[in-house]
This record gives sequence, structure tokens and C-alpha cells, in this order.
Amino acid sequence: MIQDVRLKVLKLLERLNQVEGELGHPEAIADQKRYRQLTQEHSQLSELKTVWDRLESLRQQKDQNEALFPTETDPEMIQLLRDEIALLNKEIDVASKQLEVLLVPPDPRDSRNIILELRAGTGGDEAALFVADCARMYRNYADQKKWKNEVLSTSESELGGYKEYIVSLSGQNVFRLMQYEAGTHRVQRVPKTETQGRVHTSAITVAVLLEPTDDDRIVIEEKDLRIDTYRASGAGGQHVNRTDSAVRITHLPTGTVVACQDERSQHKNRDRAMRLLKARIAEEQMRKAHAEMSAVRSSQVGSGDRSERIRTYNFPQNRVTDHRIDLTLYNLDQILEGDLDDLTIPLVNYFYEQKLKS
Repeated sequence: MIQDVRLKVLKLLERLNQVEGELGHPEAIADQKRYRQLTQEHSQLSELKTVWDRLESLRQQKDQNEALFPTETDPEMIQLLRDEIALLNKEIDVASKQLEVLLVPPDPRDSRNIILELRAGTGGDEAALFVADCARMYRNYADQKKWKNEVLSTSESELGGYKEYIVSLSGQNVFRLMQYEAGTHRVQRVPKTETQGRVHTSAITVAVLLEPTDDDRIVIEEKDLRIDTYRASGAGGQHVNRTDSAVRITHLPTGTVVACQDERSQHKNRDRAMRLLKARIAEEQMRKAHAEMSAVRSSQVGSGDRSERIRTYNFPQNRVTDHRIDLTLYNLDQILEGDLDDLTIPLVNYFYEQKLKS
């Protein structure tokens, strides 16, 4: 297994040398689209080299420490070696997970900006509270990955949760790692309002939209828009602004409606609403094109159908189960703090293998 990984890595590192050569050609620099693709691939392969070199170094250190055991007689030194090996094993595990995701070939969309939409589903206030929990989980994950996050729109519930939470994420491999979060997330726990200790089941939906780039032809005519302004308000109808700064935009041809009210500036809310509108229209266009190319639903691997229950979070058992890959983990508390690699990396690998099979 390790030998297979080694051969795969060495082959990719050969490709790194080729990419560096291509980046120096005037033809590549003249073709801006090709140049962007090459620089993205170079970034991916350079990161692979860094992680691989670190992994090799850690394994070498571990081997050296283990080689000292047969000749060591001092109990304190033996314990020190054990502690150091345990620490190295943890670092090897982290580096191995990083390597796993980097071994999946790069996709041009890997580092595209995304818009993440979380909405409360069945369960009322409890679902809204879980939206707030998941929003925090994804923010923490973004911080770990050094991604930039920008809240575009929120709609608060009475008990401090969110009926809707929409955020933009940007950074290295953001789409690669987040694309399979789309779907229905189910939560099983005892609500704060439950007096008899009964476990309730609620659900939220997560959508992952690619933000259109300059290369995407998303044309929205001004005449096709109805723009309404109104006074922003918080949960319970409390006004948070005395001016009509909130903006609602309706795209008349598709009936798509977006609204933003978080900023005090009407201009900023309009800009955010337009970003969201373009992303939703682009997503719909992509969905239709995909459906036309293939009538077979099963071929749409990783499409993130929102009606599909993808994951269950069980609080009494500290358990999270991803139903698509039959993966069950008993570290829900850590996952809610943003330690999502144990879920996102296996998903990237699984769906890559599925695509190869299809």
C-alpha cells in the first residue's frame, strides 16, 4: 500500500517538473486561461511535494527512535522515546490525511469560491439552532484551512439560531473539500426546551454553490430584475436599521428570489444579493446541462441533491454517520469544533473512485 502511494507520488513529482517548464514558455503566458490552469496545478503539486517531504522526514525520525529501543536501558530515556514516537505518529497521521486528498488529481474548480447556504428544515426552532451549530462548525473549519469567509445573508430565529445562514468561502481547495457537504443533515439530540429528556430528530439542508468567474457567461439583464428595498429587521420583528437598506431581488425569467439585509448600506446589500443571484442561476444552468447530458440519475455522482439525507449527527452517542460512504465516527464533539478532515477527505477519495468507475 505504502509502495503504491510512493510510486504515485513520484509520478506526480515528475509532472511538477514538467509544469514548471511549461510555465516558463511564452505561449503559456500569452494564453491567460492556460496560464491560470498551470499555476493552479503547480500550486497543488508543490503542496504535494511539501507534504510528502514532511511525511518522509517524520517516518525517518520514527524509524531512528525505534532503532534505539533494543540498546536503551535507562527507563526515563525509554519513556522519552515512547512519548516522542507517539507524537510522531500523530503528526504522521495528519500528514497522511493531507497527502490522501492531494493524491486525487486536481480539478479546475478545486479552489473556486463557493457560496454555502444552510437552512432550517423539519424541527422548527431546534433545526434553526442546529443551523447555528453547523455555521460555527464550518467557520472553524475555514479558519483551520486559512480560508476567507464572508457572511452574505442571515435570518435569525426566536431562540438564537438561524432560519437561514449564507456565507461565501474562498481559499485553497475550498470547493474540493466542501462540495460533498451539500444535502440534508439530520440531528438527533435532546432540545434545550425538552423537559422529559426525549431525543428529537431535526434536519437542515446545506447547498454548495460555485461563485461564477469571469469565464462563466452569466448574463443578467437589468430589465429582468425586480428590486425591492425594505427595512431590515431581526428576530421577533425588532428593527436593526431605520432606513430601507435591505434588498430583495427577483429574477423574473426564472422566478429566483434572493434577499440580503445584514449590511447597513443598501449598496452593499445589493452587491451581495447579486452575487448570490448569479451563483444560483449558474447552479441551475449547470444542473439542467447535466440532466440533458445524462438521464441516468446514478451517474450524477456527488451532485449534492438537497433531498438526499447524507449525514446524521447523534449527540447522545457522540456519533456522526455519513450514509453515502457508511462511515461512522465517535468524535462528534471534535467535528462540531471544525475538525472535518475525517469526513471531507474520505468523501473526496470515495467520489473520485466512483467517477473513475463510471
